[in-house]
Amino acid sequence: MPAGRSDLNDFTYFLALARHRSFRRAGLELGISASALSHALKGLEGRVGVRLLHRTNRSVTLTVAGEEFRDAISQPFQSIAQAVESLNRHRDAPAGRIRLNVTADAGALLLGPIVPLLTERYPDIELDIVSSNRMVDVVGEGFDAGIRHGGTVPEDMVAQRLSADLRWVVAGAPAYLERHGIPKIPDDLAEHCCLGVRLGDDRIYRWEFEGPEGEFSVPVPGRITADDSRVMLAMARAAAGLMYGVEAIIAPDLASGALRLVLSDWATTGPGYHIYYSGRRQLPTGLRVLIDLIREVKPLGL
Repeated sequence: MPAGRSDLNDFTYFLALARHRSFRRAGLELGISASALSHALKGLEGRVGVRLLHRTNRSVTLTVAGEEFRDAISQPFQSIAQAVESLNRHRDAPAGRIRLNVTADAGALLLGPIVPLLTERYPDIELDIVSSNRMVDVVGEGFDAGIRHGGTVPEDMVAQRLSADLRWVVAGAPAYLERHGIPKIPDDLAEHCCLGVRLGDDRIYRWEFEGPEGEFSVPVPGRITADDSRVMLAMARAAAGLMYGVEAIIAPDLASGALRLVLSDWATTGPGYHIYYSGRRQLPTGLRVLIDLIREVKPLGL
């Protein structure tokens, strides 16, 4: 039975479901509702006469037939996407949709300043940003690229630096420091309430410092843990405890006086933000111009 236009659309929907294993997440990528996606896949299964997915209230998995079908059509669809992208290079102005998975801080510090310029220069480029500190498989989840700290980029990816190294600092609200005192050395943190940092792989981060004998890390006490600097900033402003983070994120609060740096002499620097993507596919034109724009504007130096 030859494939019609509706079949080709449904094949695209099926591949998105195979990547995400979720109607909601696949629908977000495709820009359609989960119910419309479910209806389309039921229609596809009805036409081919084979069940491709196991559906429950909590999960979506592929049947054996679904796995074989995914493997059979994935490469042809990748080839089509690359062919379309090749045509994009002959346009007067780049076009297309870029899907990025970025850490929350990188989204604010790197993308925030350049998006207005991107939309002005390249009005036909669409940008879909998922901001999350949780580590994900950017290829398997259907992203064109990810942005993370240099030390956390997967080794099998192509990476490009987007910023200078980042300075990591400790800050607290004046009210907190008046009530609890100012730590003079990192060991003093044992007597303070510290806002714990949960990493993208669910580990609790040990705060890092640099002293006369080099870099070292310390576990910090505290009853509050968060995985988003915006949450920690709100709690630090409210004098709930000391926070640890990238100085550039804290800078507006330092300038306003809402927060004050402590342990500045012990502050350390770490790898800057890098964008990473699979080397097994052609770099989309839209992604290339985004990288070039960030490296041109240098929101965090380079």
